[in-house]
Amino acid sequence: MKVALVTGSSRGIGAATARLLAEKGYAVCINYLERRDRAEELESTLRRKGCAVMSRQADVADPKAVERMVRQIEAEFGPVTLLVNNAGIAEQHQFQDITREVWDRMFDVNLGGCFNTIQQVLPNMLHEHAGSIVNISSIWGNHGASCEVAYSSTKHAIIGLTRSLAAELAPSGIRVNCVAPGVIDTDMVQVLGRETLDNLAEEIPMGRLGRPEEIAAMICSLAEAEYTTGQVLTVDGGFII
Repeated sequence: MKVALVTGSSRGIGAATARLLAEKGYAVCINYLERRDRAEELESTLRRKGCAVMSRQADVADPKAVERMVRQIEAEFGPVTLLVNNAGIAEQHQFQDITREVWDRMFDVNLGGCFNTIQQVLPNMLHEHAGSIVNISSIWGNHGASCEVAYSSTKHAIIGLTRSLAAELAPSGIRVNCVAPGVIDTDMVQVLGRETLDNLAEEIPMGRLGRPEEIAAMICSLAEAEYTTGQVLTVDGGFII
């Protein structure tokens, strides 16, 4: 059975990815931190379509919570064959105003979450000599962004993790890739305000923000690309060329 764990999948890009994977025949674990209502709503919707899904609460920054979640997935569906590391947090601060608490939490979730989930699913992938990992970075991980030094640093680190781990795991038949979304119309970007989002849309050659479903399609494509590893694919409407 194809089994997928999509972290941070109660809404936005994660929810769109969980939905698409379930419709493609994967058994999917919808992971959430706080939005149990959204996760269970998505789970119910997909179950009504005949999909194999489950929802589990876990803070990806907590190694023990991740371990419990992965064991629950294995007990219900079997070993994870596809891991999508989507969970992440973002805040805007001038560098001198970033507290150590904010800096550490962002690294613990965005990068540490990848570390925790990969370590839990990797033993079975190594045993099977197969598996796929797709990490979610950002265009700001490629290029940096003013007032988002902490976030950009975590997303840049995810690109380094992807490329290094891809080289390490390729001989074991495990592929590691990365998607770097641009400005996507999700809850995360709504904090910027409508005026800022409209201005950003004008700067994007395609003239609009991206949709979560468009990122999900790229994630699924990379997940199933059998001769592709170590790649970082930007999906941004041409924002950064």
